[in-house]
Amino acid sequence: MSASAVENANPSGAPFDRLRTPLRRAQGALPRLVVTAPASSHGKTTVATGLMGALRGEGLEVAGFKVGPDYIDPGYHALATGRPGRNLDPHLCRPDQLAPLLLHGAAVPTPADVAVVEGVMGLFDGRMGGEGFASTAHVAGLVEAPIVVVVDISRMARTTAALVHGLHTFEPGVRLSGVILNLAGSPRLTAEITAALESTGLPVLGVLPRDAGIEAPSRHLGLVPAAEREQAAETVRRLADQVAEHVDLQAVLAIAHSAPDLAVEPWDPTLEVRPPSPARPKVAVAAGRAFTFRYAETDELLRAAGCEPVELDPLTDTALPEGTAGLYLGGGFPEVHAAELSANTALRETLAAAIAGGMPTVAECAGLLYLCRSVDGVPMVGALEAEAVMSPKLTLRYQGLVVPTDGLLGPAGTRATGHEFHRTTVSPAAGGTTPPNPPERPVPQSGARAPPGSWAARPTASAATRPGSGTRRCTRRTSTSTGPGTRSSPSRSRPRCTTTRPAPRASRTSTGRTTTSPTTATRTWARASSTSP
Repeated sequence: MSASAVENANPSGAPFDRLRTPLRRAQGALPRLVVTAPASSHGKTTVATGLMGALRGEGLEVAGFKVGPDYIDPGYHALATGRPGRNLDPHLCRPDQLAPLLLHGAAVPTPADVAVVEGVMGLFDGRMGGEGFASTAHVAGLVEAPIVVVVDISRMARTTAALVHGLHTFEPGVRLSGVILNLAGSPRLTAEITAALESTGLPVLGVLPRDAGIEAPSRHLGLVPAAEREQAAETVRRLADQVAEHVDLQAVLAIAHSAPDLAVEPWDPTLEVRPPSPARPKVAVAAGRAFTFRYAETDELLRAAGCEPVELDPLTDTALPEGTAGLYLGGGFPEVHAAELSANTALRETLAAAIAGGMPTVAECAGLLYLCRSVDGVPMVGALEAEAVMSPKLTLRYQGLVVPTDGLLGPAGTRATGHEFHRTTVSPAAGGTTPPNPPERPVPQSGARAPPGSWAARPTASAATRPGSGTRRCTRRTSTSTGPGTRSSPSRSRPRCTTTRPAPRASRTSTGRTTTSPTTATRTWARASSTSP
């Protein structure tokens, strides 16, 4: 989009209120844009988060999204927008689910005026061997959103224009709509780069000066989660102020308004799962500084299935919420907070007893580590006969899994998707035996850990527990492809139930940060309450 095109998108120079009002009434009409970069560390998170905060500061309701499975950036998005940050990932969910999920995220808790989507890595970087599948460019195409590129110019001059030109023309059908220059030095250098960019026909929407004070600190797995930083809100406020001062928000908003209407219905968790009974069992959901990784759809699907998610902070709470019928232990950094988690002996003993008694439990990522006997030698819950240790090796990849037996992820043979991002290994490798099924690894039969992902992709699992008698797993005969992008309802066939004893060992190695899709265990807790005494 040229500079003149940006002007024509808003020829009257209408204030923000006039730009947003008509679009909030049309189904599928959502002003939106994607913020990308040539590579990591160019300032995507800085600019995207600042842009969300700046637009909110202008009185707009802003919905924030992140391409890929990352949990940390959406935490900063939530601080900037005042609403949950969400993810768009065509590996964890089907590609046709992303537009419905985008519309859903922009509609709740209140309708958004604009959606800002932060990309991942470089514009065309996606699943290895997938020719750009799950890249920012791929997702931008799936949600039909214009793209704005952020470029770190601290070590470049006219080469910036060549880089932008390459991104703009590399792949047919992928076009940029504007450029934001980041980490600018002298006015002379900025003028040189701006002049060179004229040949691309792309407008320079803003120039952000060097200011290390607005960068969020990082550690072994990326940025420090916002929930763990007392000064996070102040950082986000400064980001918003910087963007409001140095970026043309009116031009950015005009680009967002150039996005076409989406010809899909918003995703609706109540169409994916239904309560099996009027009871509303409580599900204790791990939260607090040590457990900050959870997709927004997880809670929404639990509620749609008839459950009542109640947050549990393993750092400070000494007992389960009264009436707890199930446990969901998601992701986070237990290794960072190991001493505090271990010191909470009362809760550790309570959880160990509850799990041994058969309470339905989903533990993934940090949840798995927390249930081990120890993390780096520090005592944990001990529900799993396994030890977790940090290692220098970083594991970062998408994962494909095959379910060997009926369980929370679905019937035997179900192919599930997940991701791994960790420096932790768990020993022993697995509990029970898993049949070989190369090249995809089977899900461990212990069922203690689900690789992290999006429950929105797979809302079909169900299980129930009878205390003291093992785990009762109930599996609906439904297609694993049913998800937020489809209008079909879950199968109404009766569940097939089998009873097994809880497995005594950990699920497998390399499990520090693995996740499956958010819709996996949504019926577990509701069905548990209807079968438990």
